[in-house]
Amino acid sequence: MRKNRAMTHAIAVLALDHVVPFDLGVPSQVFHAARDSDGTRRYAVTICTEGGRPVRSTAGFAVLPDHDLTTVATADTVIVPGVGDGSTVADGTVPPAVAEALRAAHERGARIVSICTGASVLAAGGLLDDRPAASHWAWARRLRGLYPRVRWDFDVLFVDDGDILTSAGVGAGIDLCLHLIRNDHGSEMANGAARRCVVPPWRDGGQAQYIERPVPATGGSGTEATRTWALDRLAEPVTLEEMASHARMSVRTFTRRFRAETGLSPARWLLQQRVSHARLLLESTDLAVDAVARRCGLGSASALRQHLHAAIGVAPSAYRKTFRRDEPLAR
Repeated sequence: MRKNRAMTHAIAVLALDHVVPFDLGVPSQVFHAARDSDGTRRYAVTICTEGGRPVRSTAGFAVLPDHDLTTVATADTVIVPGVGDGSTVADGTVPPAVAEALRAAHERGARIVSICTGASVLAAGGLLDDRPAASHWAWARRLRGLYPRVRWDFDVLFVDDGDILTSAGVGAGIDLCLHLIRNDHGSEMANGAARRCVVPPWRDGGQAQYIERPVPATGGSGTEATRTWALDRLAEPVTLEEMASHARMSVRTFTRRFRAETGLSPARWLLQQRVSHARLLLESTDLAVDAVARRCGLGSASALRQHLHAAIGVAPSAYRKTFRRDEPLAR
């Protein structure tokens, strides 16, 4: 059973041999950065292994954990980092004690999460059979061959399937952790954690894992200044032509460069920012839904309902109720 939002949420990070160090470190860094306005941390993260034994990392050093699998038995969320080698990516098997611990945690209602090839551990334990899941695109052929019952999606940053969530590799693990914080405690806390970690506060889980030009051009010729300009005008009907004009580019050049730098079209990016701002307003203000829609540039309550439902599957009133249980609902 998941704990009350006001209580500390226990996270067990389960490391196997050949653990990817970046994936192992991400949950501790991101969740420890999630704090209330008074500085209270909402998550307690522990690292565990089978038997509490040291495990090898893919970077040539060993990890000495403080906990064994008993931590998994009491955690609210269990996270499995990526593995760069080992049985789950070699022959489709997993240590029996690990599989049993994960299945027991899932059966009692714990949230199960994987980062990168950590999904292979869940798949080997049978947790992903007939379910959608993400992992790093470079492992697509191997994982499809080993686990054909999983509905793999190697084109997205992460997949939220309710009680089991899986992410692509490396930076996508950060996106998924921030997504969990946002779902648990709202956009304000997730944005604060992102600022402390100096990472973008939100990338849509359906965004592509890799983009045409991962490193934007330097020398002041990018679209970052225009993105900042647009964020200051979310309540206004900003057009593609206006954005291109601000960047002093043709529409065609601006669109190409924008997509290269963000992985999204300008319209898609702007819609995501409007929805993200609407979520923050629903959490932190008493504004009626119509007023929230106007302030984030979506125009009307019906448009806000449509876009919010498409993004997270709930209506504005339900979203506000989740994160502001002691406040009256705006209709």
